[in-house]
Amino acid sequence: MNTSSPRAASPAFDSGHFRQALSQFATGVTVITTRLADGTFRGLTASSFNSVSLDPPLVLWSLKSQASSMPVFSGNSHYVINILAADQGHLAKLFSTRTEDPFGQVEFELSRTGHPVLKGCTAWFECHNRSRYPEGDHVIFVGEVEHCEFNPREPLVFHGGRLGGLHVPAA
Repeated sequence: MNTSSPRAASPAFDSGHFRQALSQFATGVTVITTRLADGTFRGLTASSFNSVSLDPPLVLWSLKSQASSMPVFSGNSHYVINILAADQGHLAKLFSTRTEDPFGQVEFELSRTGHPVLKGCTAWFECHNRSRYPEGDHVIFVGEVEHCEFNPREPLVFHGGRLGGLHVPAA
């Protein structure tokens, strides 16, 4: 017997309260990068990253529907998800603002498909832009991972509205 309601009840809180509650969940911090057809590099900071599947290898991230970079990422075939290390908070801040050319201020290499991979990250995933799903005020991007690398380092985390490190003991 299905006991679920056909629709969710109206929230008993405002968006500010919801945002504060969400801030209690520590997340990793990423910079999503891509290259446009004209050779221009683009990137943005995102903390909405998660694994989806091992077979096939899938990951997801989300972007606000009204973001100015939505056409860039929805229209490109590939992107790279760069997982930032604890000492890369400056990159999270740089790519979260509307800087003219943040790539002129950072070290990076090009992936096999010519997309920027930020140096010093703890991991990166080169993804084919497999699918997109509009949900609420965001679009969920599912990427099929074509290549990935990692360099075990202390990760950068976002918690309570602040960036910081998280000591991870050696295995």
